[in-house]
Amino acid sequence: MNRIMNFLLFIFLLQFLTSCNGQTKSNAVTQQNTTTQKSVGGGCEGCELMYVGMPKQILSEHISLGWTEGKQKLILTGKVFQLDGKTPASDVIIYYWHTDDNGLYSSNAETPKQAMEHGKLRGWVKIDKSGNYTIKTSRPTAYPNDNIPQHIHLSVKEPDISNEYYADLYFDDDPLYLNHKKKYGKLDRAGTEILRIVLDSNIQIAEHNIVLGLNIPDYPTKNKADIQSGLKIGEDQPSFMPFHAFGPDKGTRTCPVCKYGRYHGIVYFVGDNPNWDEIKKWLRQLDNESVIREKYLKAYFVYGNSKNYNKQTRQTELEKIGKELRLQKIALTFVPSFADTESEANLNKVNASVENTFIIYRHRTIVDKYVNLKPTEQNFKLIAETLDKTKGNYFDLNEPKHE
Repeated sequence: MNRIMNFLLFIFLLQFLTSCNGQTKSNAVTQQNTTTQKSVGGGCEGCELMYVGMPKQILSEHISLGWTEGKQKLILTGKVFQLDGKTPASDVIIYYWHTDDNGLYSSNAETPKQAMEHGKLRGWVKIDKSGNYTIKTSRPTAYPNDNIPQHIHLSVKEPDISNEYYADLYFDDDPLYLNHKKKYGKLDRAGTEILRIVLDSNIQIAEHNIVLGLNIPDYPTKNKADIQSGLKIGEDQPSFMPFHAFGPDKGTRTCPVCKYGRYHGIVYFVGDNPNWDEIKKWLRQLDNESVIREKYLKAYFVYGNSKNYNKQTRQTELEKIGKELRLQKIALTFVPSFADTESEANLNKVNASVENTFIIYRHRTIVDKYVNLKPTEQNFKLIAETLDKTKGNYFDLNEPKHE
């Protein structure tokens, strides 16, 4: 009997210990998962220095020493949007730092010791209620004896994100940028990484909108069931080579954004399910809008129906429609399909199954997008209002000449 009782007691203690060990292991795993949670943005070397010397009151405009001491004045300005690219954000702090005229992060007596590696050309802006920010500084110079292009570092701190994340900006007229992009790729963190300059006398101006969370790893997003088609607002409209069947570039394979990217552009994509009655209404409206806005708007119809594709048939079909509607400025173009790699139409990431996709860009950057838009008077007005509100403050200025 004693042997039986001892055996039963042993079994009971073994089960108890196993249960405790299982609980402890489970709790340890839970604790480990909590403590190893990934930082939004994948880490940022030097971004933590944004808190060194940060003023208690931060305005939506900041002027650095570069504005008065640098060789080339630069205004970096724009809006900050939530991830949809349309809703203005609030309470966001942006910290910036960049090199001086010698390509160095030089400091002065006012530079905090902890932030010496960022130099004296640094500062903060906190966006206003409409999402606006402005930085007046000098244009940075590339590092001496290096092939890294001119750049501006940004550290973005959102009120609801526990850590800051970075976005680096480069200049499209910097001859070093192209090789840098080929080597490292184009990251487009929080919006396009490219700054495109316009000139106001001797001042260079770069309008740059920031889209919070865009292409930021581990950024918290809400799952949406919206139909996806086209690239995201804040990214660059890619170059591609459609066939031009009707319009100013008839008979060519002109890239829309390459030749006419300076001001506004509308690319109207229709894929495998064309409704020609609705398409014709949109073509008339977009052509009329192009006539009214003259050089400030170029509109393109891109037909990407992959069903029964024949190049000559498509060309004849679109040319007939252009003549029927007496279109004046809009270009009627086509590609074999939106997955076609030869024309690079695939870079647009258009969903061929939707009714239509409207991409609106300004200075080559996508500023708005609509999917499955019906040709109603309300939507005609919507497109016109979008063009007006996305002009920015420096729409009419000229850009410098560069290759």
